[in-house]
Amino acid sequence: MPLLDVRNLTIELDTPHGRVPALEQVSLTISSGEIHGLVGESGSGKSLLAQAVMGISDNRCHITADRLSWDGQSLLGMSSRERRAIMGRDIAMIFQEPTSCLDPAQPIGKQLSEGMQLAPEELKGLWFWQKRRAQRKHIVNWLHKVGIKDHESIMESYPWELTEGECQKVMIAMALSNQPRLLIADEPTNSMEANTTAQIQRLLVKLNQLHNVSILLISNDLESMANHCDKLTILYCGQTMEAGPMEKLLERPHHPYTHALISNFPQFSTEIGHKEMLPTLAGAVPALQHLPIGCRLGPRCPQAQKTCVKTPRLKVAKGRSYACHFPLNKTKKKKDSKHDGTA
Repeated sequence: MPLLDVRNLTIELDTPHGRVPALEQVSLTISSGEIHGLVGESGSGKSLLAQAVMGISDNRCHITADRLSWDGQSLLGMSSRERRAIMGRDIAMIFQEPTSCLDPAQPIGKQLSEGMQLAPEELKGLWFWQKRRAQRKHIVNWLHKVGIKDHESIMESYPWELTEGECQKVMIAMALSNQPRLLIADEPTNSMEANTTAQIQRLLVKLNQLHNVSILLISNDLESMANHCDKLTILYCGQTMEAGPMEKLLERPHHPYTHALISNFPQFSTEIGHKEMLPTLAGAVPALQHLPIGCRLGPRCPQAQKTCVKTPRLKVAKGRSYACHFPLNKTKKKKDSKHDGTA
């Protein structure tokens, strides 16, 4: 049984132009100990999917799904109190904009003390001053793990006095300290320098390998996720383009969009001429109010034909799924030859 099971999730948003679909029939499953990547351009609905799982969507969102369950329990049928208990204990999230998630009127140290509580069994038998000391040691230990060395200055500062990268590190420390069963990381290394990015990625992999923490890693950088994820789901304009095991998907992509993302990996082994154009996919992501009919990638797809005005259904085969009328790297089935019965 998967830890997280999402089937045909649809999210519609209320806008001045009426209700528009931001996610359509998206399915996702995450097993215990799995690192699942979620890739897509800005506006593809990655963060909306994460917020729907966490139950923090606002009144503008209208969520429907055939199934949205956590460890066999339906999240849609839970009360807000039951859902908060699961989110605080079993599921944690690293948000994309940390400055908007921290209280500007409270120092960082106080917010860390509230969000990084030790378990009751770890405090059992300690006096009250020993509990405070153990709590502070726990906070400092996790701040050091995420790359914060001057913890005294950080804990005494307010969020608006820190850089966006420092706020992101604080949010990562709060999310990882309770060692949840599922960690949703929405671009966790955004606005960080290269050394800190590598450190955070190693920390996430270590948590996954040593503590069996499942991770939903959300990003728009397919190249950086290729080294860490077991499975991958690619979104475009709120629709699933392709999903499957990372290695097979990179070796033989079936969807033209996946092929375009892989083809646009930077090639450092080849020389680039002066003012030479880098490989890109022509066009831009359409606005939600002006989505094309049929396949959302149709106006930009180099393989598009007349049939693409019809929405392709999601085809599933051998653990992989894709939504395309003209898939790539598909071997045609050979017809059985007819024998005349002679030896």
